[in-house]
Amino acid sequence: GGSGVAITPDGFIVTSAHVVGRAHGPVRASFVDGRELDAEVVGTDPLSDLAVLRADSQIEPAELGDADGLRVGQLVVAIGNPNGFAGSVTAGVVSAVGRSLPTRAGSATRIVENVIQTDAALNPGNSGGALADGRGRVVGINTAVAGVGLGLAVPINSLTTAIIGALMREGRVRRAYIGIAGGPRPLPPRLRLALGRAAGVEVVEVVEASPAAQAGLRAEDLIVAVDGRPVEGVDELHRLMAGELIGRPLQVTAVRGDRTLELELVPGELEA
Repeated sequence: GGSGVAITPDGFIVTSAHVVGRAHGPVRASFVDGRELDAEVVGTDPLSDLAVLRADSQIEPAELGDADGLRVGQLVVAIGNPNGFAGSVTAGVVSAVGRSLPTRAGSATRIVENVIQTDAALNPGNSGGALADGRGRVVGINTAVAGVGLGLAVPINSLTTAIIGALMREGRVRRAYIGIAGGPRPLPPRLRLALGRAAGVEVVEVVEASPAAQAGLRAEDLIVAVDGRPVEGVDELHRLMAGELIGRPLQVTAVRGDRTLELELVPGELEA
């Protein structure tokens, strides 16, 4: 079992993808007002560890916040059903922001960026429940217990709300795929001055026959922009890889040694 957060009055609930697993039939949802309702799994996205259910009833939704505004040391509370104890609340602080959480779906792997670390006590059953700020706004979905006093939550921000919206509408999340592994790298001083930014994404590996390989990207290239939009980290690159870019030519600006390259890249669809 696990926990969930009601997000709309007409029955939509968000939880962790690993909580519902491969469930295709109805699941049973218990509410703090004592009601027990059947809910269907609308969609799951293991690569963000998010899932959406829908109960066939009017429910009271929680208010969603924005995790991008969280600061280390800020008070947060975790709400859920640890070990079957319904409606439990534990308090703590934001221990760190910007953590990374590796996820997998079949052969596809991805890093969930900007994960929230908290010392609020999390136990089995808390997964899928709310991490709320001091004003009661949901800023994260509890996802993992990495150790005593070390809990992790997927942030509620513009990227994850877009994922939740796609699950509500289509039951799945389409992502563009370019076929690289990479990480952030500070720009050399000359480039920093020329481009007006501090970092780019270094290409560590290029998948053979991938869109990136066909476009001419190589390991050690430094991606600094996609379609004119600056890219300073992997999370920004992920944010740009929305489903509507599949099959659409993109202009990738990359630095190779002393040269700046403009490459045309046509993303494919990430197959989970």
